[in-house]
Amino acid sequence: MNNYEHSVYLDEQKCNGCTTCLKHCPTEAIRIRNGHAVISQERCIDCGECIRACTHNAKKAACGNLGDMDKFKWKIALPAPSLYGQFENLDDVDYVLAGLKNLGFDDVFEVSAAAEIVSAYTRKYLKVEGVKKPAISSACPVIIRLIALRFPSLTDNIIHMLPPIEVAAQAARKKAQQEHPELKPEEIGVCFISPCPAKVSYVKNGFAEYKSQVDVVVSMSDIYFQLIAKMKPDDNVESISNSGMIGIGWASSGGEATAIFNESYLAADGIGNVIRVLDQIENGNIPQLEFIELNACTGGCVGGVLTVQNPFIAKARLQSLRRYLPVSRNFITDENEFIPEDYLFDEMPTYHPISRLSDSMAESMRMMAEIQNLKDSLPGIDCGSCGAPSCRAFAEDVIKGTASIDKCLIRLKEKTE
Repeated sequence: MNNYEHSVYLDEQKCNGCTTCLKHCPTEAIRIRNGHAVISQERCIDCGECIRACTHNAKKAACGNLGDMDKFKWKIALPAPSLYGQFENLDDVDYVLAGLKNLGFDDVFEVSAAAEIVSAYTRKYLKVEGVKKPAISSACPVIIRLIALRFPSLTDNIIHMLPPIEVAAQAARKKAQQEHPELKPEEIGVCFISPCPAKVSYVKNGFAEYKSQVDVVVSMSDIYFQLIAKMKPDDNVESISNSGMIGIGWASSGGEATAIFNESYLAADGIGNVIRVLDQIENGNIPQLEFIELNACTGGCVGGVLTVQNPFIAKARLQSLRRYLPVSRNFITDENEFIPEDYLFDEMPTYHPISRLSDSMAESMRMMAEIQNLKDSLPGIDCGSCGAPSCRAFAEDVIKGTASIDKCLIRLKEKTE
């Protein structure tokens, strides 16, 4: 099993053992043990739902900070397009980009510009014979890990293209070395401004054999107030932005899907909706589609747990901001050009599917039968008092030997009456 470094963690001192997070975790990765939550490293997908749900601020995201960039001679900021939706009355993206340079960055490369390149190559990717349909976007790292852990039969449907964050990092490094040949590669630092903890985990772990070109990931909420102080309302603001409607549209659900210029698509957001869609794809209970865009956060990246603004307000702001932009500023000039090798990955990360009880089929079948028998004897009310999110999960814990049957308080009460 791979050693996966997570970005979501628990502050035990703030956790009082309530079951709020237990009920919201989409992969049942959380249990209550000894008066506080315990997060299963094997099941966690770093979606941040527990951070969003926790009323005691006991779940947190382990991000970097701007000070981590001080060791680099040349500092590059990669703002996610969802960053632009955080600011009120913003009519020009260049104010945000100039503010980042005022914060101490030497250069800024928009992830939205890279997103337009990814969209252009996705359109080519979908025309290749043999591509398994519906093709599922690889942009959201939560979705990639969710599919690998819970829907392994759908891994072949995932588009083998690196996400915009990585395409942006590669292009930013290349630009810096072309313009400043005196710089050594290790002297160039790339910092991504993230709306979610999953992007932090992606950078820490890479993608299968691929190592991320991003050095530091900072939280959008951490940098927000520092950035506001550096955004000056100057009519002579430097023109830096190289994004159009398509790139900035990636911040909201449906933005990536509409950019393929094909009506045979589906876009779903919110982890519960995403799981239902994946269930239907796996069961073959879905119309013939070319492309599927899935976002773990409600509203898309604007709904990330590390953002500041209400996602629906942020989405409305982005719609207004996109209104007078060109469709795209990043075209593929050569129609015969295919996807560069640097933009593709060969292998998916391998994980142990959470539904697999044992490496032995016979042992798995035996355990499944025992779990079902035990579940049938439980109250079936999913109260969470046992420390598991459901009676089914509790039965599995008991059969696996990680919980005692006596933890079911209702069953224990019935025995003593």
